[in-house]
Amino acid sequence: MERRKTAITRLINLLQSCIDKKAHVAGKLLHAHILRNGLFDDTFLCNRLIELYSKCNNTHSAQHLFDKMPHKDIYSWNAILSAQCKSDDLEFAYKLFDEMPERNVVSWNNLISALASTALLDVEHGRRCHGLVIKIGLDKNIYVANALLSLYAKCGWTKHAVRVFEEMSEPNEVTFTAMMSGLAKTDRVVEALEMFRLMIRKAVSIDSVSLSSVLGVCAREGCGVESDVFAQSDNKFSRNVHGQQVHCLTIKLGFEADLHLSNSLLDMYAKNGDMDSAEVIFSNLPERSVVSWNVMIAGYGQKYQNTKAIELLQRMKSCGFEPDEVTSINMLVACVRSGDIKTGREMFDSIPSPSVSSWNAMLSGYSQSENHKEAIKLFREMQFRGVKPDRTTLAIILSSCAAMGILESGKQVHAASLKTASHIDNYVASGLIGIYSKCQRNELAEHVFHRIPELDIVCWNSMIAGLSLNSLDIEAFMFFKQMRQNEMYPTQFSFATVLSSCAKLSSSFQGRQVHAQIEKDGYVNDIFVGSALIEMYCKCGDIYGARRFFDMMHGKNTVTWNEMIHGYAQNGYGDEAVRLYKDMIASGVKPDDITFVAILTACSHSGLVDVGVEIFNSMQLDHGVEPILDHYTCMIDCLGRAGHFDEAEMLIDEMPCKDDPVIWEVLLSSCRLHANVRLAKRAAEELFRLDPKNSAPYSLLANIYSSLGRWDDLSAVRELMSENCIVKDPAYSLG
Repeated sequence: MERRKTAITRLINLLQSCIDKKAHVAGKLLHAHILRNGLFDDTFLCNRLIELYSKCNNTHSAQHLFDKMPHKDIYSWNAILSAQCKSDDLEFAYKLFDEMPERNVVSWNNLISALASTALLDVEHGRRCHGLVIKIGLDKNIYVANALLSLYAKCGWTKHAVRVFEEMSEPNEVTFTAMMSGLAKTDRVVEALEMFRLMIRKAVSIDSVSLSSVLGVCAREGCGVESDVFAQSDNKFSRNVHGQQVHCLTIKLGFEADLHLSNSLLDMYAKNGDMDSAEVIFSNLPERSVVSWNVMIAGYGQKYQNTKAIELLQRMKSCGFEPDEVTSINMLVACVRSGDIKTGREMFDSIPSPSVSSWNAMLSGYSQSENHKEAIKLFREMQFRGVKPDRTTLAIILSSCAAMGILESGKQVHAASLKTASHIDNYVASGLIGIYSKCQRNELAEHVFHRIPELDIVCWNSMIAGLSLNSLDIEAFMFFKQMRQNEMYPTQFSFATVLSSCAKLSSSFQGRQVHAQIEKDGYVNDIFVGSALIEMYCKCGDIYGARRFFDMMHGKNTVTWNEMIHGYAQNGYGDEAVRLYKDMIASGVKPDDITFVAILTACSHSGLVDVGVEIFNSMQLDHGVEPILDHYTCMIDCLGRAGHFDEAEMLIDEMPCKDDPVIWEVLLSSCRLHANVRLAKRAAEELFRLDPKNSAPYSLLANIYSSLGRWDDLSAVRELMSENCIVKDPAYSLG
């Protein structure tokens, strides 16, 4: 017995050493030794093994060991829960959590921390956990409260984070650090700095993480060298706190040797453009990391000092540091900002999997150096590699495309007009506004607009339409008001365009203002304007206002009826939509294909299956409208939502256009709703054939299998994705 205890103690110490060093192979050998010597029944040993596998990111082995354990205690459950949470398998973590025979603070902390991880950020589940935590009385526990606060802060839900903070009786340094980071993330920089002042006033212990966080705040808005936010505090450390004073505080508290904090100081000075101070700190660092070098290179790039950046990169390599992707991005930015495109491209090509920031930096370099052909070529390569462009990418490439001829005609007209006359005539100006607006160059459109000496209604309409087209709807409304103030009378087109913007803003208040102007100007019975008014009220959720106006209209046509039926469909009033459709038929107005899309959508969303089938069957027979893909899609959705899968499948088999992916996507979504595995499998297989690179059907099928606990089938879907090199869309979960 004594020998057994000695052996177990020795193994525990060896396992701890493996955990500290992440020695996976050595740990597996110890695992084998434990099995061979009959020590697997020792729960404490098994718990340490689970911790080892978790630390080495071998969740599968950790779970397998846990499943085989003869005896489990609360520490065993917490260890495997922690392992699953770290692996980002949230669904399985929830399952484990629900199965736990008992839970303690560690259990809740593990789960909530997982929800707050950057990979998951599952705030909705976090809120549910928050409710349960309050119910069982753990909301006052500092560790649980900090985990909840961190979750809300990382998700940008600062209102909820502040509420948790205010309910805490004794917030600690972790609490304040999380709050500062969360406030800074949502650009509430002054409040983040105020939080640091409050931390000092409450005499909360300031650690290196807290100091690093506040330095990040100072770096964020360039407030590192002159901020007076804390001047009202009487604490000797809090007067005139800014980046430089946080630096002094760092030295006073004895953290000057902390490498992570030193890197934060470097970053703060570099982002504030004070490279002299950054160089002093860098040269005095007792030790450096790759991050230290990267921050300095980025600082030189920001100051257009690519020569210094290159010299520093060479020093970095000579000191035995291996550059990473961040190094390459920073060097790339430094080079292209300084006009050294050749070196920049060499840096870019050295990055194995460039991020969108890397692509943007290189594209920007080509665009700025007017090498637009290379910019477009690189953009095509970016698309080929499946890298999703962001707004910056599009702005850069639009500029190059314009230079290469996509906007050439518009630019040539613009240039020619400026050369031949002191100003552009209104007709040409309206055309230019339209071209620039369609190409999302609103600044150019406004530039042209404001240079027109005598604006007419055509120019105003073009500008309002351009803003509306680019979803600048508030600006479109303001331009409309400005047009009226300039005593320019709106036309049908003016009203229809601004009403469209009001609809997109869901602003019935602004819409009613336009409505009043319409009545005043005598356009109330205009079919074109009236249809736009109905659409506006419906999209703003004011279905009664829409119907009231509809009933007052004279000379309604098919478009008007369609708009009202569609409005009912949008707002979930299926029965009213059907009644209105019947009134339309009775009044002698002939329905068209859009009418049937609207009414079938209403039937689908309101569960009116029999009515939907009847209307669908009457389309060609009674009204001479041949069903097209949109109508079939609505019917498949209608039948599928109601669980009428036999009828849905029969309809698909009879369709002339059943090879369109949309049909199968709609059916697969309905199968997910009702967990119809057989038909879901068929729909997914059709989508695999029709759209082989689309990850959505894999994800939907996987979710169906997951919801039914069919783990083998779920694994098969994942393996199929891997075999076909399918990359999961971030918008979809995979089981």
